[in-house]
Amino acid sequence: MNKIDRRRPESETDATVNAARLGTRLRLARQTRGMTLKTLAAAANCSESLLSKIENGKASPSLPMLHRLVEVLDTNIGWMFEQVDDDEAIVFRAGARPLIALDALRRGEGISLERIIPYSPGHLLQCNIHHIEAEGSSEGPIQHAGEEVGYVLAGRIELIVDGKSHALATG
Repeated sequence: MNKIDRRRPESETDATVNAARLGTRLRLARQTRGMTLKTLAAAANCSESLLSKIENGKASPSLPMLHRLVEVLDTNIGWMFEQVDDDEAIVFRAGARPLIALDALRRGEGISLERIIPYSPGHLLQCNIHHIEAEGSSEGPIQHAGEEVGYVLAGRIELIVDGKSHALATG
């Protein structure tokens, strides 16, 4: 017996939302890898103009082009269209935030990280409160794609960036 698909056809609004989501994810993947539009377009064999339109939700890529883009960006099509539960993806309330203690195996002692924003590979921004005990330290330099901002809530800390020491105090 044949099954009949009774799902409603995708509305124009759904298509617009999906194109915008795809464009945002594509831009995020490109930027976190430090690629320019020109570099990605050349590597995926498409025009810079078309890539810009896709990132801005003004055009949709063909399936073969989408495959080339995700291959160059070392991701997958599923992630590009993945939907997350908005209630879970936005907020961690005080008292319910995960606290991750660092130890020698995790390249630090006397440091714990309190997540402010739920982590997702799709998020460009990460936010943590770093609780550092007296004499707490990390084992060597830490590197990752992106930028960081810090604010000392209490006490003093020595921050070393690119070999240069910075003495920081509250405020």
